[in-house]
Amino acid sequence: MAPKLGILAGGGELPQLLIRKCREQGRAVHVIALSGHAEPAAVAQSSHDWVRLGAAADAFSKLREAGVEEVVFAGKIHRPGLSELMPDWRTARFLARIGGRLLTDNRLIAAIIEEFEAEGFRVVGPADVAPELVARPGPYSRQLPTTEESRAIAAGFAAARESGRRDVGQAAVVRGDAAIELEGPEGTDALIERVASRGGTGAILVKARKPQQEMRADPPVIGPATIRHAAAARFRGIAVEAGGVLVLDSGLLAAEADRAGMFLVGIDPPP
Repeated sequence: MAPKLGILAGGGELPQLLIRKCREQGRAVHVIALSGHAEPAAVAQSSHDWVRLGAAADAFSKLREAGVEEVVFAGKIHRPGLSELMPDWRTARFLARIGGRLLTDNRLIAAIIEEFEAEGFRVVGPADVAPELVARPGPYSRQLPTTEESRAIAAGFAAARESGRRDVGQAAVVRGDAAIELEGPEGTDALIERVASRGGTGAILVKARKPQQEMRADPPVIGPATIRHAAAARFRGIAVEAGGVLVLDSGLLAAEADRAGMFLVGIDPPP
């Protein structure tokens, strides 16, 4: 029998999807819902506790009380300032330990994972819980990219990977044969909105993992909201890295893409 899973839940569709997957598997689960980030409706039907983002001691205590052995991070976390974080003694100790080091996103995530494992929890990734989420190569939608669009997608992967190598973002938007916008710390939805504000017709969203990606805690994800935002901006389609991006509810995403006349495709990009 799989060990009891603790889900540290932020916003978006992923926490609820993992909860549903555990229920299907008959796997015991306890949710640590992060106040101001997790959505109440997503956790209401599951064993859960609400915990502030900066209350690490409380989170560790609640996980132990629930008998959790494995932990998965799921969902979006808005970046708080220290004043919002209000760290407890355990979080303050962690911040003191990493203080003075300039940490990229990926190194910060690795440090957080290290902290959880030092407390005796095994950290797993969403794909370990639900392997079917990992993007597969090939089309999800009825629409397919043209030869010219496939060349644009290749340029988009090159741009996204370079941005990822610098630990900036995980996505690029291309039109024609060049990237016109790169994802920043604010995320994919904001990237789409920036492009839409200047006219998104015909643009293509390309999403890939960073070369140094820590897939256990910060995997690139596309969900129904991504499709809806891209469709509203009149994008031509979305390409994701096969094996490197999580596709949430692929059947729904394919239906949304078909309804919008967009393509959605998994691509094995060149090394």
